[in-house]
Amino acid sequence: QVQLVESGGGLVQAGGSLRLSCVASGRAFSSYNIGWFRQAPGKEREFEAQISWSGSTTYYADSAKGRFTISRDNAKNTVYLQMNSLKPEDTAVYYCAASRLLFASRERNYDYWGQGTQVTVSS
Repeated sequence: QVQLVESGGGLVQAGGSLRLSCVASGRAFSSYNIGWFRQAPGKEREFEAQISWSGSTTYYADSAKGRFTISRDNAKNTVYLQMNSLKPEDTAVYYCAASRLLFASRERNYDYWGQGTQVTVSS
């Protein structure tokens, strides 16, 4: 069992940066690959990035490449999503989730989810 709690969202101007955190509880955390998804109003939830359980492998959606960086610190049971050069279209609720599968971009491949954190980018 893994519980996930996101934080770090907020209001930022276009071009700014935010770092999201996903803190996990449960001893199994370090064996899970962790992904970040986002859901904008009126849209489906979409995959942004994933990091392997060891941190050695990362996987990004095209929308995240070059601007977002995912990392993890297993000693702190935390995964981060550093978001730079933010755009108004990045406005969404951001979720972290845990999966046994690597290179998983579909929601159905994830077993545990956090409650989400709101990111709003103003123009």
